Amino acid sequence: MKKQTNILLIFAGLIALSIGIYFSFIKRPAKTLPYYGDKIAETGGDTIFHTVMDFSLINQEGKTITQKDLKGKIYVADYFFANCKNICPKMSTQLERVQERFKNDPTVMIVSHSVDPLRDSVESLAKYAQLHGADPHKWFFLTGDKKQLYNLARHSYLVTATEGNGGSDDFVHTEQFALIDKEKHIRGFYDGTDPEAVSRLMVDIEQLVLSYK
Repeated sequence: MKKQTNILLIFAGLIALSIGIYFSFIKRPAKTLPYYGDKIAETGGDTIFHTVMDFSLINQEGKTITQKDLKGKIYVADYFFANCKNICPKMSTQLERVQERFKNDPTVMIVSHSVDPLRDSVESLAKYAQLHGADPHKWFFLTGDKKQLYNLARHSYLVTATEGNGGSDDFVHTEQFALIDKEKHIRGFYDGTDPEAVSRLMVDIEQLVLSYK
C-alpha cells in the first residue's frame, strides 16, 4: 500500500511539473516590443507615445486611402518608387515574403509609399503592384502630394533623418521598414534589403499579433 502511495505521489509530481513547464514556456507572454519616437510623460504617470499622423493618399486602384482604412491594423510601412533599379525591387521582394506569411491574417497589412509621386501614377503603381503579386486589399501602394509623403517619412514613420521640405529638389531614399501597431505607434525598424532582418520583422509581427489576443 505504501509503495502504491509513493508511486501515486511521484506520478502527481510529474503531472505538476509538466503543467509548470507548459505554462512557463508554452504559455509565456510574447516579448514586448519597444516604442520608437518622442514620448511625453503625463502627470498621472501615463506615457503618450509617438503616433503616425493622419494622411490622405491614392492607392494602385485609384482609391483614396486614409488612416480609417488602417483602423485596427498592424502594418509595415516603406518608401519606394516604381522606376527604381537599385534597392526598391529587393525591398518589394522581401515584402512579398511578408504578404505570403500573413496572407490569412486580415489584421496585418503592408503600405508602400512613393518617393516619386510625379511619375508614380495610379497606372504605374498598378503595374508595379502586379509585378510583385500584391493583393490590393492587403498591400497598398500610395501616391499623392509629395510634401505630405515626405512629411510622413520624416516626422511620422521616422525612416529617414535627412532634412527637406518635399520640394522639387528634395528626395528621400531609404531601405528602412517601419512596423506600426494598431494604435499607430512605431514598434520596430528593419533593413528591407536584408532577408535576416525581414525574418526578424515577421517574428515581431507575430508577437505583436499575439499581444492583442
